[in-house]
Amino acid sequence: MAVALNRKGIGNLPAETTRLIGREAELAELGRLWERSRLVTVTGPGGVGKSRLALRAAVDLAPRLTDGAWWVTLSPLGRGSSLPYAIAEALYLVSSSTDPILETLAGYLAERELLLVWDTCEHLIEACAPVAEQLLAAAPNLRILATSRRTLGAPSEHVLPVGPLPVPAGGEDAGGALSPGGALSPAGAARLRAEPGRGNGIGDGDAVALLVERAAAVVPGFALTADNRSTVLDICRRLEGLPLAIELAAARLGEWSVPELAVRLKDRLAALQTQPDVYAADPPWHQALRTAIGWSHQWCSPAERLLWARASVFAGSFDASAAMRVCADGHLPAGQIPALLDALADKSLLTRMPGGGADRYRMLDTIREYGASWLRHLGQEHELRCRHRDHYRALARRGSAAWMGPDQYSWYDRVGAELDNLRAALEFALTHPEDHCAVELAGNLWFVWVCCGFPKEGQHYLQRALAADTVLSPQRTQALWACGMVLVVLGDGRGAHARAAEAVTAAERLGDADLREHGLMTVLSAAALDDAIRALAVYGHRVSEIAWREDALSFPLVSTWEARAMMLTAVGRTEEAIAVLQQVRTVCERHGEHWARAYSEILLARAELARSRLGVAAAHARAALTAKHRLGDRVGVATAVDVLACAAAGTGRAEQAAWLLGLAQQLWETLGQPQVGVHEWVTARQACEEQARAALGEPAYRQAFRAGCDIDPDTGIAYVLSERATHPPRPA
Repeated sequence: MAVALNRKGIGNLPAETTRLIGREAELAELGRLWERSRLVTVTGPGGVGKSRLALRAAVDLAPRLTDGAWWVTLSPLGRGSSLPYAIAEALYLVSSSTDPILETLAGYLAERELLLVWDTCEHLIEACAPVAEQLLAAAPNLRILATSRRTLGAPSEHVLPVGPLPVPAGGEDAGGALSPGGALSPAGAARLRAEPGRGNGIGDGDAVALLVERAAAVVPGFALTADNRSTVLDICRRLEGLPLAIELAAARLGEWSVPELAVRLKDRLAALQTQPDVYAADPPWHQALRTAIGWSHQWCSPAERLLWARASVFAGSFDASAAMRVCADGHLPAGQIPALLDALADKSLLTRMPGGGADRYRMLDTIREYGASWLRHLGQEHELRCRHRDHYRALARRGSAAWMGPDQYSWYDRVGAELDNLRAALEFALTHPEDHCAVELAGNLWFVWVCCGFPKEGQHYLQRALAADTVLSPQRTQALWACGMVLVVLGDGRGAHARAAEAVTAAERLGDADLREHGLMTVLSAAALDDAIRALAVYGHRVSEIAWREDALSFPLVSTWEARAMMLTAVGRTEEAIAVLQQVRTVCERHGEHWARAYSEILLARAELARSRLGVAAAHARAALTAKHRLGDRVGVATAVDVLACAAAGTGRAEQAAWLLGLAQQLWETLGQPQVGVHEWVTARQACEEQARAALGEPAYRQAFRAGCDIDPDTGIAYVLSERATHPPRPA
């Protein structure tokens, strides 16, 4: 399945997996706040439901915004400097320029009307305020909705405090909500809802309704009855109406009756109130949350508690295999971990993530914080973070070795699922440069940075790792050439050449022939990008230093010979270029490789365009487009679509050419560096535009171009790859 390039005009909001109960007043107040400010922060204690409220508000607002609403999850981030990259990733924005990431974001958002939801900002407060102000100043139609336990402190910020759900005071009943048979009637349910003018405008029954609904998910047929009503109300009061605490309590009703649950909660709260004054001084809802989580912890088995603590080191989601490698030891055997994960999920302490393949799990931030506090109490935090780092270091090492082979699609999917953990491992490694792990991890992730659409983030991590660890080593040398290749993708030929030359020198000092080949590959790629004609004269003879081999496939081999083909095409030696590229394509096919083979198809298409063999060029471009789309390689996709536009214009299909140019344009806008700065490709696109304009006239050209710009890119690419793609699709 192809990976979404950009869900245009829709956004990326998570699915609402449960119904929002209550919060009508807060939603109405958010509507009023949007009239006064474009930056609103929903604040409140952990577990109060800030994220759920923000999601509902975003779903309501999104249809009114031309470019939709976009969810940015911030809880896995360890540093404020990572915030702009998280925003870019959420927007499917991959900058292929060396401009500062905030400038790239500001430029991209300037003409767009959309909502950014920044979820869980409290640990990044110092970064959030200035980033928000800069983006809002650059983009007059941008809105930001943040969730945080604290205000951001930005000058333009408006704040919506959110408290627990209201609960009937002691002695109140549910307003006559019960039917004569003792069950909650439809009319009674309505009376448990909002009654204007009472309290804060939310119905007294919201906390009760939440418990009843969540309990029914655990115990089918569960209902509020005359027999359990007073006990249910007592449970909600003891939990202070805090949604997370109520949900954790409801999850236990699969094991205990309502009266048993109430007694255990009462005992737990009484025990907590005998603790030191630091607990007694907490607001009631803090005590309630601590009661619910601590009580859940108490009723876990010792093995479940230990896994809960150890699994808190994961950022984002993780699978059982990772948990076994990171968390297992003699006290927690690996074979028990899958069953323990399921047990924690059944207790609502882990969330199962939807999707194909192996089950993945995620902890809510509040649950993770509790587990992390126990991990520190056990004195195991540093050890587990080292194990987490080393697991992902090993994963990156395996991915680096396997990338140029038949499992490329699987590795793309795998690292995509593990990006949050890879980032967390990198951040931890960067705080301990004496271990020399950061340069190794960042360098081994070259295939993620270069091939999977994360060059800007790769530049960020590689430069930090290289600055933190200046000791000559094979790992640092790999990071040098990886940084050089990232700069090639970002269109910085000079910067790439400097890093590549440093890598070659380091490899020669180490006497490492393989690393020298990688450094030389980067030198030649940078030269071909900067000036292909000059590169052939100055560096062409050095290609032979990387010997051609039919029996082995390596990144330096294919990249170097593809760079040579670019040089040959630039000077008009297209037949030689085609011969080289056919060799590259053949060896890639033999080894089941997709990414480099697709680039050989793109370069073959460029060479065939130069020979005016337009049908052949289009066939090569379509072959490349399939693989590049599957790998989420937007540079490759946009380049292939450009070639198809040139072929269409050259065969008299000007309307199709204009539409394809528009489709490619919306992708180039997310990249920041049209045609990756390659002069010959820029010139070819300009000629295509002029040819289509001349054939159609300006009004018709603009109409077709705009249609290409406005279509969802995944839909557009699917159409291009279909047999119907001889004319642009007609609007529905």
